[in-house]
Amino acid sequence: MKITFLGTGTSQGVPIIGSNHPVCLSQDTKDKRLRVSVLIEWDNFCYVIDCGPDFRQQMLTNAVHKIDGILFTHEHADHTAGLDDIRPFFFRQGDISIYGHQRVIESLAIRFDYIFTTKNKYPGAPNVDSHIITNTPFKLQNLEVLPINGMHNTLQVFGFRFKDFAYLTDMKTVDDAEIEKLKGVKVLVVNALRVEPHISHFNLEEALDFIKKVQPEKAYLTHISHLLGFHEAVEKDLPKHVFLAYDNLQITI
Repeated sequence: MKITFLGTGTSQGVPIIGSNHPVCLSQDTKDKRLRVSVLIEWDNFCYVIDCGPDFRQQMLTNAVHKIDGILFTHEHADHTAGLDDIRPFFFRQGDISIYGHQRVIESLAIRFDYIFTTKNKYPGAPNVDSHIITNTPFKLQNLEVLPINGMHNTLQVFGFRFKDFAYLTDMKTVDDAEIEKLKGVKVLVVNALRVEPHISHFNLEEALDFIKKVQPEKAYLTHISHLLGFHEAVEKDLPKHVFLAYDNLQITI
């Protein structure tokens, strides 16, 4: 299984428009972060988790020619706003499968009504094949996916475990029963927004505590804001098995 980090930034990305913060002015490419998303490939299958406003750029940068589907963690704009850019895939492949909580699919149907409508549909709009996720395992091709339920302040979000790999973002609290689902995972990805506490995201301390509970072989931090600090400096102080993810990083499991 190959994982590509398409984006590792928070909702505004890094740098933030108009910001003079030192991290936003950094020339280190690892300090430049698009909105958070990952590409997961196994056998001949290719799935994306989340489809934010940088989706088109991410697909071009990584030369992605086909996707078998998109999984949504939740409905916030930095995770969904790029849905219209599935059109090139739709024109080549036909309907694109999407997976999400019923609430998320309903939200997408409102925001992108021209995609979901069946009445007088514009011929240039893509079609999607919607699949409702509940907190039970489901199949993607030949692979079972295990949802991990969590809370983003008061909003429910899903993380996903694919065999030895698990991806969680926008988490603030995760129940012990859900943490048990992650035990034995080799590689864990989890959000770490900044050093200071935040109302709806793990900060760095909370992310590291969560990693200790799960005990993966390796962990990567994502959904990073400029307030976490410079990539190079932060990574030097992390435990040896914990790393900062960065855009276009690829790992194989």
